[in-house]
Amino acid sequence: FLFAVSLLLESWSVGRARRAVQKLLELAPPLARVRDPRSGMEREVPPEDVRPGDVVVVNPGERIPLDGEVIEGRSLVDASPVTGESKPAAVEPGTEVYAGTIALDGSLHLRVSREASDTVLARIIRQVSEAGRRRAKSEQWVDRFALIYTPVVFAAAILTALIPPLAGLGTWADWTYRALVLLVIGCPCALVISTPVSIVAGLASAARNGVLVKGGDLLEIPARLAIVAIDKTGTLTTGRPRVERVIAGVGHTEEEVLAVAAALERRSGHPLGEAIVRAAAARDVDPAPADDVTALPGRGIEGQVEGRPAWLGSRRLLSERGQDTGASHEVLASLARGGRTVVAVGRDDHVCGFISLGDVPRPEAAATVRELHALGIENVAMLTGDNPETASEVAAAVGVDEVHAGLLPEDKVRRLEELRSRGALAFVGDGINDAPALALADLGIAMGGKGTDVAIETAHVALMTDDLAKIPWLIRHSRRTLAIIRANIAFALGVKAIFVVLTFAGHASLWAAIAADMGASLLVIANGLRLLGGSGAEPDGAPAPAAPALEPVG
Repeated sequence: FLFAVSLLLESWSVGRARRAVQKLLELAPPLARVRDPRSGMEREVPPEDVRPGDVVVVNPGERIPLDGEVIEGRSLVDASPVTGESKPAAVEPGTEVYAGTIALDGSLHLRVSREASDTVLARIIRQVSEAGRRRAKSEQWVDRFALIYTPVVFAAAILTALIPPLAGLGTWADWTYRALVLLVIGCPCALVISTPVSIVAGLASAARNGVLVKGGDLLEIPARLAIVAIDKTGTLTTGRPRVERVIAGVGHTEEEVLAVAAALERRSGHPLGEAIVRAAAARDVDPAPADDVTALPGRGIEGQVEGRPAWLGSRRLLSERGQDTGASHEVLASLARGGRTVVAVGRDDHVCGFISLGDVPRPEAAATVRELHALGIENVAMLTGDNPETASEVAAAVGVDEVHAGLLPEDKVRRLEELRSRGALAFVGDGINDAPALALADLGIAMGGKGTDVAIETAHVALMTDDLAKIPWLIRHSRRTLAIIRANIAFALGVKAIFVVLTFAGHASLWAAIAADMGASLLVIANGLRLLGGSGAEPDGAPAPAAPALEPVG
């Protein structure tokens, strides 16, 4: 009976961790209200039947069914179920919203940007499910230990039942009873179940807090990080630069420079490109369509505008095209003062002009760097393809230890290899050109809100709120998870060791062994489930009652 009760409670506890992940499925509403573009009538259909470009209507208090861009209406939106962001955010036309979030006080019309199977919420569910199948090193160690431990316990029980009676040290009944006690207390249930429950609970808690970790093995890495390298544009900075100045070359106008630049950058998705497109629109500059547009990673972009070759990029691209003259160098240096980014715009074989863009560090960047140092991270480095002057200005503002500027994607990889030789390395980035570095690092962390799909898919971790403060949180959460796992293992083995001694001393009963084995299993499970409700603020391994399960908002 006691064994049956133990298995029942154990099954409930493990299921509780899994249900915390399954609760994510309930965040997306079962129906979406689609507006017909011709009649204006609304009809409710399953989100799976809605296609990108359709217009969906969301009333106050309702959950948003699909990812999309707001085209009409304003509202406060509670994104905490998906991104972990505690404060409701104000949205307006042009703002992107996610499936599973809640429109609190206003009606919204949004143009769907992704199918139901490709929303941010769907990706979280899919990747958390896949993450649970990636076994952590601690789980693998426990499995290897159990392969040796279990046969040893069986052998010890057989020898306990046979050798003492044969040696005349007691009766067969007495030593057979002790062998049964040894078998019961030697059952590895508590040892084997404690680690996977802790890992699944840790992954679910991270997802609820807006940190998507793609594997149980990856949840252990933040605890031992020594170096964190961070990209600049869109990662350390807000990624919302604005055009501050346009310098036109001889024979060109500012509007012409902006028109060529906006034509090339119209579909690039890079923060600098988006700023240029916005500046062109603000000046009523209508760029001509661009053809054969090709990204030049770490350097810029090129293509055909009105049938003529055009290009835009950094000083490195300027040098490659033989246009880095003394005069252009002076203009670049002048425009870059104050931490600004400068791009050159050219047609055919000459420079049309220069565009200066300003970006500011994220509000939480400096505090995040300080907290990383407080957590024992030896080195916080900044890697960027931007010019050294701009990089140094940003580095001084946020307090990083090292600055590596003017890097191509392959240069970032080489720098990361050098940094990695000093200890476990994390790299934080958001762009297509960051993908090789994200793949190389021991832990690749992508900005999941505004990061490119390539960066998010390549990374091991995605920050769904684009909040750098989640990086120190993840380190603390990882350390707390490992502390709980170690405490569980030590507790399970300690209880067994005590009962082995009591068994050979003749002071352990079969009922006490069953109660101890059941109790140890339930205690380590409850201790692991604490991660579902914990903040990960401090490592803490002592067994305690389980915290409440993850519940959707609303």
